Amino acid sequence: MNVRSVNRKCAAVAAAFLLATGALAQDRAPESVLFVNVRVFDGSGGKLSAPTNVLVAGSLIRTISSAPIATPAGTNTLTIDGKGRTLMPGLIDMHWHTMMARPTPAMLLTGDVGYFNLMAGAEATATLLRGFTTVRDMGGPSFGLKRAIDDGIVVGPRIFPSGAMISVTGGHGDFRQPFELPRTIGAPQSRGEQLGAAMIADSPDEVRVRVREQLLLGASQIKLTAGGGVASPHSPLDATTFTEAELRAAVEAAENWGTYVTVHAYTSESIRRAIAAGVKCIEHGHLMDDATARLIAEKGIWLSTQAFPDEMADAFPPGSDERQKAMAVFAGTDNVFTLAKKYRIKTAFGTDVLFSARLAQRQGELLAMLRRWYTAPEVLAMATGTNGQLLQLSGKRNPYPGKIGVVEEGALADLLLVDGDPTVDIGLVADPAKNFLVIMKDGKIYKNSTR
Repeated sequence: MNVRSVNRKCAAVAAAFLLATGALAQDRAPESVLFVNVRVFDGSGGKLSAPTNVLVAGSLIRTISSAPIATPAGTNTLTIDGKGRTLMPGLIDMHWHTMMARPTPAMLLTGDVGYFNLMAGAEATATLLRGFTTVRDMGGPSFGLKRAIDDGIVVGPRIFPSGAMISVTGGHGDFRQPFELPRTIGAPQSRGEQLGAAMIADSPDEVRVRVREQLLLGASQIKLTAGGGVASPHSPLDATTFTEAELRAAVEAAENWGTYVTVHAYTSESIRRAIAAGVKCIEHGHLMDDATARLIAEKGIWLSTQAFPDEMADAFPPGSDERQKAMAVFAGTDNVFTLAKKYRIKTAFGTDVLFSARLAQRQGELLAMLRRWYTAPEVLAMATGTNGQLLQLSGKRNPYPGKIGVVEEGALADLLLVDGDPTVDIGLVADPAKNFLVIMKDGKIYKNSTR
């Protein structure tokens, strides 16, 4: 390889780095962006619009019109010719673990916290460049990273943080070793609690304290683990963890702050107990029965669930209890989506990627897996407009007031320009590097390969 070729490659790498860190986007950022000749998917599940023009001014979608749009006088406006391509809302992942997508369980229990934050920052940038402009973090110390993104220090998606997920002793989220028991009130916290990944609470009063702590830190919603889980070493899948009184304490504390509780729950018993306590959203639900699905629908409860690929079990050693639990849950994937469709449950999409940098890269592919149960427009609507509706449950704890997940006048300008029609070929979202030509969040362009 000659010197000139090396220099070209270095320049390309440097330019890509500057774009990813926002330097180019900030230095050359236009005051408004005009998309011309685009076909709009508005986030509702309908067909694409006729050729349309869309003006973004500041952080908002200002005007949508089939007629030509005059650019604001005296402003620096970037015009992007869509050439008939699809303009759609940025994707939303309703079950993301900002701090735990890349590191392995062993790293989390023994590694350096500073390194984890840098790793999470890099993953946040990669997440945005996959077209996911918003994530709802379902457990972990994401407050600092959220602030860094909001302040423009790190490039990444909007984060709706839950803070530490709250677990009972022996529940999903309790990673303590046997030698750390019994727990003594006032003694130093476990590693997971020190990191802010999970907090242990074993009474209604303790639950209230832990919920209020997360709200003080800036949680937009609260997550409890109401049943057994895969990754936690001491948590059987069939276990029902919090009592109804404990769950009610969490719901009351969250509602006092104008927001809601969502719970990790696979089984019918754990789901039913959570609903009785006033929980508004169920995460997963893979092992529930028909009657429980009907109850979810009747009560208007949200279901945030995932199509898990078998490869997700690779995070756990062969023959381990965790791997066996994972396969048991994955076997229930068809069950949960079949029941969700049967009873028309309000269903949100998330991925729940844990402990795998490789699988995190396939975030869009996990969305495309839903074509087994839904049409392409239904899949897109779930990951945009429908997910945006669930985000509104945070009320005044919503850190980003405004409509998210839709293309309409006055909505936040989180947009993707797609090379093709994803309402026909949902597989386009599985290859964002190739098919997402423009990625915009909050009116700022972080990728533009139309030039």
